[in-house]
Amino acid sequence: MKKSFPDKLFACWHPVSYSNEIKKTKPFGTFLLDQPIVIWRSSNGKVHAMKDLCIHRGTALSLGWIKNDCLVCPYHGWQYDKNGDCVLIPQSPKTNIPKKAKTPVYHCNEKFGLIWVALKKPIYPLPEIPEFENGKWKLVNTGPFDWKSDASRQVENFTDFGHFPWVHPGLLGDQKRPEVPDYKVEIKNAVLHYSVIRPESVNTDDFPIFANKEIMKPKRKSIYCLHLPYTIVLRLGWGGVKGMIYFFISQPISSNKCRGFCIVGRNYNLKEPDTIIQNFEQVIFNQDKKIIESQRPEQVPFDFAEELHLKFDSVAMNYRKAMIKEKLNY
Repeated sequence: MKKSFPDKLFACWHPVSYSNEIKKTKPFGTFLLDQPIVIWRSSNGKVHAMKDLCIHRGTALSLGWIKNDCLVCPYHGWQYDKNGDCVLIPQSPKTNIPKKAKTPVYHCNEKFGLIWVALKKPIYPLPEIPEFENGKWKLVNTGPFDWKSDASRQVENFTDFGHFPWVHPGLLGDQKRPEVPDYKVEIKNAVLHYSVIRPESVNTDDFPIFANKEIMKPKRKSIYCLHLPYTIVLRLGWGGVKGMIYFFISQPISSNKCRGFCIVGRNYNLKEPDTIIQNFEQVIFNQDKKIIESQRPEQVPFDFAEELHLKFDSVAMNYRKAMIKEKLNY
């Protein structure tokens, strides 16, 4: 049985594409919370988001093109401006255009190299990541990662410490050291804050990603900020000046489809090819994908009785509590 999304999810910022996917010459179509949306740029470079629907015969506007800062429907050539109003009906150019000839416009923002859309007035701000804006960090786009699961499953997997040795042995964890250190979760203004310190996995020749050369030293400190509903800012450090930031966000396409965006920033090895990080994340996310797509139900179950939770699952338990409190679960 298909589940309906809670109203508050429509009032959250969600990523729908990387900035470089949106061209001035071609609209981009996708889905958000089961709603078809079209993203496009006007001649001044500004991005716009609308319902991907021509009111005339229900055609997807994303199949059309951009002309005179308007979206042109590919079926009959009707033109829609940035306000969603139809401004030209070629078949009857002298007739007054009906007021009904329009398509809904959504809130749209461009930040961190991503296009964000909120289907209703946003209730939470986008996270602050000053390191991404000071010009001293190299940023690498990875993915995107399309999974057949709910966005909540994709986000929860990203922040699950316990699976690293089993799903990513030799890359993120070691089966000889499976213990999860104690940590505490604090929730402030719909953001979960927590950190964990654990021995680092060794760099490999194929993926010299992390700023360490030994398995046991130095230890990696991971500082997480999980912004409800589906955004994570993870800062990694080894006690020195070298650091990494993982910015992960999941687009809730539908109740059983999501698209993950992961931007990796770091202040060292700046000349290293982007492909090293991109290939590494592709391996990691592919290892996770087959596991998460096997989980039932596709959505995180917010009834605590449906799964077994232990102490090291504190993030999962607090994520469920926070989503329920904010009425973002379904």
